[in-house]
Amino acid sequence: MRDITVLMTGAGAPGAPGIISCYKNNNERNMKIIGVDMKKRVPTILQLDAFESIPPAIDPNFIDEIFNIALKYKVDVIQPLVTRELEKLSENFEKFNKYGIKICVSPLDNLKIANDKGKLLTELEKVGIDVPKYKIINDPDEFYDACKELGYPEKIICFKPTKSNGSRGFRIIDDNKDKGDLLFNEKPNSTYMRFEEAYAILKEVKNIPELLIMEYLPGREYSVDMLADNGKIIYCIPRLRLTMNNGISTQCLVEKNEEVISYCNSVVEHLKLHGNIGIQVKYSSDEKPKILEINPRVQGTIVACAAAGVNLPYYGIKLALGEEIPKVRIKWDIEMIRHWSEVYFDDSGHAFTL
Repeated sequence: MRDITVLMTGAGAPGAPGIISCYKNNNERNMKIIGVDMKKRVPTILQLDAFESIPPAIDPNFIDEIFNIALKYKVDVIQPLVTRELEKLSENFEKFNKYGIKICVSPLDNLKIANDKGKLLTELEKVGIDVPKYKIINDPDEFYDACKELGYPEKIICFKPTKSNGSRGFRIIDDNKDKGDLLFNEKPNSTYMRFEEAYAILKEVKNIPELLIMEYLPGREYSVDMLADNGKIIYCIPRLRLTMNNGISTQCLVEKNEEVISYCNSVVEHLKLHGNIGIQVKYSSDEKPKILEINPRVQGTIVACAAAGVNLPYYGIKLALGEEIPKVRIKWDIEMIRHWSEVYFDDSGHAFTL
């Protein structure tokens, strides 16, 4: 099998080291790995064959920078790890394809639904897929009414911008949460807020983003890693999130939950998403799995699936190249615990480890 060169964006992301290890341990071919990121220095530098710093996706030069880097290193496939880059790359799919450069990304129209939490829940609800109770607001004065309709103050409510990723902008409104407990026992990055505090902040902000106000789901939470060919499911692997830090799994269990698998399959089949897809699912108070969001890309903790025998980042690259995807047996009940690993830079910029 021929050697290939892969360009991965988000090379400084927390999950990037594990994804690179998936590339290197594909057991089929040699891969040259080019990493790009907005940061000047990334902890994956010693794993990469080359690294380039790029502007953010909102920069008008973003596509040209990626394109020139891809030509410079004779890249075969681009696999993005950054949500905000996906629509730009999908828009310019043919620009790269003309030069034989494949991009692991869904079609643009499908992405625009998946990346907008309001549009996503509206679309799924329309076809009868169970979703959390929700309201979409554009004005602080709508905030109280939306929370009230969803059961506040008797029920816990949460909110998040309709267009965001990670835990950016996510907060839980629980007026029954003890103030002393919040002050002394919760870490400063706690997502809990009282209603008055949230409302006051929203009133102060000149232009608030569109917000999704939603019922809080108190049950088990799963990150689900999937691979699909324009909506046709190839793999669906749930990971039970055991421990998290700022929205990132630090401990998880690869679990064969047929209910979650069936639910996520129905979502991806309807939206006809393509390539690597991540879905966040949580159980409601009545023990039903319901979607939180979609990450239509490789997720940071997907390396747990490789430990379970399914190298999904690499299979996503094979799918982009039009190669056959192996059917392998999933090793369920694999538990992953994440740990820190340091990289050092001297005053000349040379990277090293101890």
